[in-house]
Amino acid sequence: MIKRALISVFDKTNILEFVKFLQKNNVEIISSGGTYKYLKENHIDVKEVCEITKADEMLDGRVKTLHPNIHGGILAIRDNKNHMDTLKERKIETIDLVCVNLYPFFEKAKEDLAFEEKIEFIDIGGPSMLRSAAKNFKDVLVISDIKDYETVIKQINENGDVDYKTRKSFAAKVFNLTTAYDAAICKFLLEEDDEENYFTASYIKENNLRYGENSHQSAMVYKNTNGLGMLNNIIKLNGKELSYNNIKDMDIAWKVVNEFEEIACCGLKHNTPCGVAIGNTVVDAYKKAHSCDPVSIFGGIVAINRIIDKETATEMIKTFLEIVIAPGFTEEAITILKEKKNLRVIKCTSKPNDKKEIISIDGGLLVQELDKKIYDDLKVVTKEKPSNEEMEELMFAMKVCKYVKSNAIVVSKDKKAIGIAGGQVNRIWATKQALERGEGATVLASDAFFPFRDCVDEVAKSNIKTIIQPGGSLRDQESIDACNEYGISMVFSGVRHFKH
Repeated sequence: MIKRALISVFDKTNILEFVKFLQKNNVEIISSGGTYKYLKENHIDVKEVCEITKADEMLDGRVKTLHPNIHGGILAIRDNKNHMDTLKERKIETIDLVCVNLYPFFEKAKEDLAFEEKIEFIDIGGPSMLRSAAKNFKDVLVISDIKDYETVIKQINENGDVDYKTRKSFAAKVFNLTTAYDAAICKFLLEEDDEENYFTASYIKENNLRYGENSHQSAMVYKNTNGLGMLNNIIKLNGKELSYNNIKDMDIAWKVVNEFEEIACCGLKHNTPCGVAIGNTVVDAYKKAHSCDPVSIFGGIVAINRIIDKETATEMIKTFLEIVIAPGFTEEAITILKEKKNLRVIKCTSKPNDKKEIISIDGGLLVQELDKKIYDDLKVVTKEKPSNEEMEELMFAMKVCKYVKSNAIVVSKDKKAIGIAGGQVNRIWATKQALERGEGATVLASDAFFPFRDCVDEVAKSNIKTIIQPGGSLRDQESIDACNEYGISMVFSGVRHFKH
């Protein structure tokens, strides 16, 4: 039975109505700081925490509820005689309900505030009270979510109290919240070169998705709480809700185009680029990317790293696309794209921001730095040397290759990735497929070294003039010798780009 409630909330939405309900049910209200003043101003009969602790707030409010008279009243197990005798001996009364929401550190950490100002939004007393109450949830009802006021009111009206299952659920919600809250603070305080003994992550649920990769799989999407990155900075201007696969594909397509300073367009299907190109104008980049593989781009995702204009939008609606993502759209472009009512038109105001990527495995996580280095030390290893123009083309092809599943081969011409092949279990198959798709290409990029000369022998049957690969195979010399036989130049980049 709830007889005494401690209320301390930063967000006071609906708290007045909730407290009035509690008082109607003969619950004594204890409060502190801003909540106490708010309730008092609204003519609520409320007792201040300092009356319970017999100690005034101190250190600018940093210390007010951290006291045995508060935590003893929360943590005492009601059917433990020793606990209750101790409370009686020390004249501590039990607290049966704790309603707390925290200082808004998630929000304040995103704002343009000084480091010291952000520190002051790290809540100490709030999480301590919540955790104490959550630990003792059988005896103490703990509320950390404004949306739960309604559940409490309904159950008390119907049953006179809140049932065990709901109490346990609310307790779990507390530890879920404080875990994310502490993780956000940890990320805020960590320097980039600090190593974490425990991997911490702070994400908040955005919404449930219709399904996952397949219709029989449930799925949700969570955003990080620091407000950075693509997912936190997108606005859907048109179309259906984003699906699990849409979000995965959009992420890669957006990363690809942001590899380039030039106007770039990426067409992507099933998490793999199917056409990437650099253009003089936005419509030029789109047309070139589309022409790389006009079959695969059907039903795909298109990303462009510039504002999409009327001319580009007019071209886009000629093909069925799932998503178009760009940093902006002219009003005319929006009007045209909206002719396709299901086409998801996404404005993104943020470049990729993550520094690590996380892969879930059974029983754990793999965490690694993002692959951001294109090359280490470019080294021409053949008699034939690539021209400056060819070297630029090689860099373009390797930037694309970085996002293709291993074994990855990309062939290009005129800053168009006209042949992309990946996901094969050997490199010669990928090489043959890329060359077949990219007839007329002049350069070839490989994500890893050539283990044998067979790839060079295959390349020699095509129009490829120069190759870039990491090097590092025991048989490097075989490939170098083969290139010299055929008059093909080869560059070692010194950096492998496996993408499994």
